[in-house]
Amino acid sequence: MPASPINLCNLPPWVIASHHFNSHPQRLEIQGVRQSNRLLFERLAELTSRELRGLQFHDYMDVHFQLHQWQQETSKSSRKSLKNSYLRFLRGWMFESNSREGAVLKGWVESRFGLAPSFHHQPIDDIHSEPYYRYLQERMQGKSRTHAIEAQFDLLYEFVQYELELIQPVTTCVTLFRGINDFSEQRVLRVLGRNHHLVRLNNLVSFTSDFERAWEFGSRVLQVEVPQSKVVFRADLLPNALLRGEEEVLVIGGEYEVKVLTGG
Repeated sequence: MPASPINLCNLPPWVIASHHFNSHPQRLEIQGVRQSNRLLFERLAELTSRELRGLQFHDYMDVHFQLHQWQQETSKSSRKSLKNSYLRFLRGWMFESNSREGAVLKGWVESRFGLAPSFHHQPIDDIHSEPYYRYLQERMQGKSRTHAIEAQFDLLYEFVQYELELIQPVTTCVTLFRGINDFSEQRVLRVLGRNHHLVRLNNLVSFTSDFERAWEFGSRVLQVEVPQSKVVFRADLLPNALLRGEEEVLVIGGEYEVKVLTGG
């Protein structure tokens, strides 16, 4: 499905979705997020420990979005709205990417970066189709259960990018892996060689940085080079007490060259 003509990013959607972007990575920035949260990034700059920065980020989210006040609300819906924070949605995605939480995360990518999902429960080929309508229903149902969840994801993305830029330049690519069983389910755009293809991935995809771990999820493994700026979340950037699954990496999709590795 083609990219949306609009987004809230510094580059147009068709650039972000293109495989040419992966060969020539650039910084991606959600409009106004770092500027309106300068205090957070000033505090992060004063800390030398990744764990301390992760705790500082979580504390800032807690206060900024009043997540800690859920027990003080009088209605059940208000308590649930605050309690269902960004962590709750990340856990939901890790358990099942086709859940309501998954629909909300895919919807956030669509609204911020302009890439619509190509799969949610079933393939989505058109924004006027029944599968897209079902995805929109789940997205709205999920958003209604929480407070400013897309703004929370905005800040999470910028925090992740801040952390990654401390490790290596933003124009760097990282090698990631994804276990699959049936390659025929992939949307192949072009065959580039033996076990080498250009494919269109869903707008948000889970990978792992652990090659061996990827084999636990399928008989084949996709190997991709992902621009650092397309990394939405990496679990090891938050303290272990907040979220488990250290090897999982959430990535903005689009066109990717993939190598298909087989066992044996």
